[in-house]
Amino acid sequence: MHARGQAAAAEKALDAARESLDDAQYGEPQPDWSSWVDRTEVGIMTGRCWTELRRPLRAVPALTAALSRYSDDHARDKSLYLSWLADAYLTAGEIEQAAAATGRALDLATGVASIRPMQRINPLLDRFRPYARVPEVQDLLDRQSS
Repeated sequence: MHARGQAAAAEKALDAARESLDDAQYGEPQPDWSSWVDRTEVGIMTGRCWTELRRPLRAVPALTAALSRYSDDHARDKSLYLSWLADAYLTAGEIEQAAAATGRALDLATGVASIRPMQRINPLLDRFRPYARVPEVQDLLDRQSS
């Protein structure tokens, strides 16, 4: 399937998920997954899908809105989700914003008993190397080396 087909399929699946959550509000039968997925999680998944499909203009608003409602108490997950936001910013060429999101992801990942956030963050840090002269990127890379 080509990228346009993947984007259409993703949009259809995400719309169906949102509709299922809407239906649940009106007493309609709920899919099993709706017991652990809410609007914030669908927003996160929306942003992740658009990030992976290299559609940052769709990914950034979805992730930003969902992350604003996502508690720092869930540091592991929020760190992971911020890595997708940083990825989307990098794809869009918004280097300073990408560095800020990556720095925040690093802050949250520190002390988390999971290697998964760093497995997402380390490849992002490598993608910053061509931008090492940008002050925000230099600060981020300095953090990595210390």
